[in-house]
Amino acid sequence: MSSLPPANGGGDGSQPRDAVDAALEPFRRRPENRELTTDQGIPIAQTDDSLKGGPRGPTLLEDFHLREKIMRFDHERIPERVVHARGSGAHGFFRVYESLEEYTSADFLCDPSARTPVFVRFSTVVGSRGSADTARDVRGFATKFYTQRGNFDLVGNNMPVFFIQDGMKFPDLVHAVKPEPHHEMPQAASAHDTFWDFVSLVPETMHMVLWVMSDRGLPRSYRMMEGFGVHTFRLVNAAGEAVLCKFHWKPLLGAHSLVWDEAQELAGRDPDFHRRDLWDSIERGDFPEYELGLQIVAEKDQLAYGFDLLDPTKLLPEELVPVRRVGKLTLDRNPDNFFAETEQVAFCVGNVVPGIDFTDDPLLQARLFSYLDTQITRLGGPNFAEFPINRPVAPVHNHQQDGFGHRAIHTARALYHPNSIEGNRPSLAAPHPAGFTHRPEILVGQKTRERSESFGDHFTQARLFLRSQSAPERRHLRDACRFELAKVERLAIRERVVGLLRQVDDEFAREVAVAIGVTVEPPDAEAPRTRAPDLAKGRALAAAPSLSLSNSPLDSIRTRKIAALVTAGVRSDELDLVTTALCGAGAHVEVIGEALGLVRSAEGQPVEIDHTFATAASVFYDAIYVPGGAASVERLVALAPALRFVREAFAHAKAIGATSEGVLLLRAAGLAVAVPEGSRLTDERGVVVAGEGQAQAFVNQWIEAIKKHRHFDREGDSPTR
Repeated sequence: MSSLPPANGGGDGSQPRDAVDAALEPFRRRPENRELTTDQGIPIAQTDDSLKGGPRGPTLLEDFHLREKIMRFDHERIPERVVHARGSGAHGFFRVYESLEEYTSADFLCDPSARTPVFVRFSTVVGSRGSADTARDVRGFATKFYTQRGNFDLVGNNMPVFFIQDGMKFPDLVHAVKPEPHHEMPQAASAHDTFWDFVSLVPETMHMVLWVMSDRGLPRSYRMMEGFGVHTFRLVNAAGEAVLCKFHWKPLLGAHSLVWDEAQELAGRDPDFHRRDLWDSIERGDFPEYELGLQIVAEKDQLAYGFDLLDPTKLLPEELVPVRRVGKLTLDRNPDNFFAETEQVAFCVGNVVPGIDFTDDPLLQARLFSYLDTQITRLGGPNFAEFPINRPVAPVHNHQQDGFGHRAIHTARALYHPNSIEGNRPSLAAPHPAGFTHRPEILVGQKTRERSESFGDHFTQARLFLRSQSAPERRHLRDACRFELAKVERLAIRERVVGLLRQVDDEFAREVAVAIGVTVEPPDAEAPRTRAPDLAKGRALAAAPSLSLSNSPLDSIRTRKIAALVTAGVRSDELDLVTTALCGAGAHVEVIGEALGLVRSAEGQPVEIDHTFATAASVFYDAIYVPGGAASVERLVALAPALRFVREAFAHAKAIGATSEGVLLLRAAGLAVAVPEGSRLTDERGVVVAGEGQAQAFVNQWIEAIKKHRHFDREGDSPTR
């Protein structure tokens, strides 16, 4: 129902609608063909690159256009975060395995006996606080280390690259991917015109687009998700010697994903799926663990790997520089209060400690300004560092005073430096390595607003990523592009995206184009390819196995959730044996039935139902098991939710197991499995069934099937195939 008054006015004395429109007209901004300006009306000739001291130099503070554009963007939402609004946090600790003093003076990386407290916030990027956890999206992986020399914030994502090369473009990117401004749709989704319009006009996005469209955009859980610092940082040792460094988080459970249909159903059945998984895992003692990995490169080699290490749209393949695992992060405590901790935690990329320093990555340089500016708006002023969740464990002594939310009661009479009244206290720290000292660099170059030529190749690494995917992963990526682009209404946008995909891989582009109404001309052998050929010599990789989730560790079922489907008359001997074995391997079994309470097994034993078919679904579990028992299975065969449980688990390529009569439920659901005769055991693409006397052999075989996470060789098959 419209909130505007009727066209001819209303009996309540409201103005006519045309009068209201006339009053609003001076405030409307229409897309007219006029010059781009700042808020002060200053014409702007370039809005793609920040002002730097040379093409690869640091961003300059005098760039008023960058500061205004980022400042306005940072203040668009109050109090919800503009991006990364929906998050989930946990406390924990970090320990380094051995001293890294060869590379850095950062205390928490040099003392293996130190137990450094941390707070980690995981998040989606695009959606609002009320959106679903399982949307296809980038995930934030932000870690606050409370070190003895101050707080270090490693503010990263679950993908090692980003969409853009210069922070000047960040407001444009987010405006494009957020819900469209005229109707605020779609929520938490990139499948719409404005996002793909931006992508089609900004070729540097192509590498990151493929990452988001891949299975990486649908993590199974925060516990099974990699993290990356994205940018290239510096490590500086006590002697002032520096190396370049990229940060990685490697989950000890391996990195695994959801499938698209599963993610969509989870968004409806439990929008808090990832939040709940993280919380429940910590509550039951399955503490998420990640190893911190470093890729260390000599400063002289920043252009030696076929790309520019300052380019945030590029990754450093592990096949060229292996990731050295140097320590472990353990999350072992849930927050006491979501608002006070998870919502009020303030991460700032500029929070570094002695021994860690920045590079001139132009996206990183803009983030140094943006994050601090954002917190001032979100948290009501400059004193957000005094909130309990943000306070460092290191003592704080400075001359800051007053402002909203200031908690300190200053007794000093001189809050400035230098001073004689208080004996010049607090005194300055000794120079590096005790006090933070920026790494000295020689800067050569004119002030310029341009992109370095070394950032010019937008397709080589996108091609490497695509060609490194397994066949199922490539199929998922193709289908994701088809889905997203089929939602784009404007043909010209779809055509431009396909044109960019052709520069990545012509065959892949054609596979996408055929499903979205785009005609692809024969390949042009002379088609221009944006690249920086001088950087690519001698470092080309045909594929990088580290980029495929198929090569993630598949050697454990720790923390996996298995559903056992039962009703009265279930064989409790089979259920107990399988449950004991699975739990002994670190998994968790939940019993699903018709109603909560107890049912009697075939042996007369009580069996407790954990969840009902009304509240549980196969998408909540990693595998399902159907124990025998003639009466139990006969009833399950008559229950539509039980049949759906099996069919969905099969469609989502999960391990399915059944013993003795349990196989009859699989057959009733349409799975083409034979009824075991006698003591036969079969394993057909992750569907493991066993007859009488094979329970122990079944458990061993089925655990191996669950370890594989998914059985994509049956993906796309109907259950009866």
